[in-house]
Amino acid sequence: MAVYILTAKELTQKIFNKEPLFILDVRNENDFKDWKIEGHYFEYLNVPYFDLLDGIEEILEEIPSYKEVLVVCAKEGSSIMVADMLSEAGRTVSYLKGGMRAWSEHVEPVKVGDLKGGGEIYQFVRIGKGCLSYMVVANREAVVIDATRMTDIYVDFTEKIGATIAHVFDTHLHADHISGGRSLAEETKATYWLPRKDAKEVEFDYKPLEETVITIGNTDVSIQALYSPGHTIGSTSFIIDKQYLLSGDILFIDSIGRPDLAGMAEDWISDLRETLYKRYKELWDELIVLPAHFMMIDELNEDGSVAKLLSTLFAENHGLNIEDEREFKHLVTDYLPPQPHAYQEIRETNMGKRNPDEEKQREMEIGPNRCAIR
Repeated sequence: MAVYILTAKELTQKIFNKEPLFILDVRNENDFKDWKIEGHYFEYLNVPYFDLLDGIEEILEEIPSYKEVLVVCAKEGSSIMVADMLSEAGRTVSYLKGGMRAWSEHVEPVKVGDLKGGGEIYQFVRIGKGCLSYMVVANREAVVIDATRMTDIYVDFTEKIGATIAHVFDTHLHADHISGGRSLAEETKATYWLPRKDAKEVEFDYKPLEETVITIGNTDVSIQALYSPGHTIGSTSFIIDKQYLLSGDILFIDSIGRPDLAGMAEDWISDLRETLYKRYKELWDELIVLPAHFMMIDELNEDGSVAKLLSTLFAENHGLNIEDEREFKHLVTDYLPPQPHAYQEIRETNMGKRNPDEEKQREMEIGPNRCAIR
């Protein structure tokens, strides 16, 4: 039997299409428990590669012969060897090209919608890590928000649609992934904006982002910055064309942002509550919320996007419905998930204090995002 290759892009489409898949993950048990490929109808078997060096006979009965089987490892090599063994045993099998490293870095553009003022908004889904970035385009001018370090995706996309990147924003100083904002701005000669209150320790030039309003491409399409602290002291949301609320890491579809990644949880809880229960409450219900992350595959819509009406979130999101302030404080201090992997190193990289090589950046980012409290 032949061994097939499945790319991260092809795997993403299977998730978007809600296709069934059986995954044999041959990483160590702890790595698998911490972070795995999620799909609506995916089944899993985790057996470390070293347990399979003498053959796959002991697990063969656990591998279905009537389902598509994908073998996954960290970087690809081990999965190829296991896939070869399964193929020799008569199974139809594929392996994930580039392994979990490639899965962590894949970014899929999804069109969210058209803008009333003319133009479009796109969501870039980094599905393996749960990161979401955005591009707003009007009259061939583009703005990128919360760019990943894989900046080629934005450059290639604008070339494809015939646009030029004029502005790059970060909603806050990120702690779970390395921002590509500054390098993207340098590459495209765009203006790089960062909230001033998050930038006190940065070692590079930037344009201070406060409650700024810009228009795009000499059109009526506006991007309004809204100060919304709580995840960080400088966290800033964006209202796009009076239709969309880019909430950064303050509000997610099924959770809210954590206030502790700069070691300031006790100080920032009140800011988080005021943003969620006052600043956002004063906005109009018809805004469509576009967060900077998602936690679970169930948060994806049918088209692969992550978006929901603000009014729906106020009705359904538990973090927006805790009237008692003491209970709210209890939620955001006593139910914090583990810190993101290498988060302090990531923060210092985003400040310009570190300059890790590409392989080190990959290592720092491995694993799921952990910016939310649920």
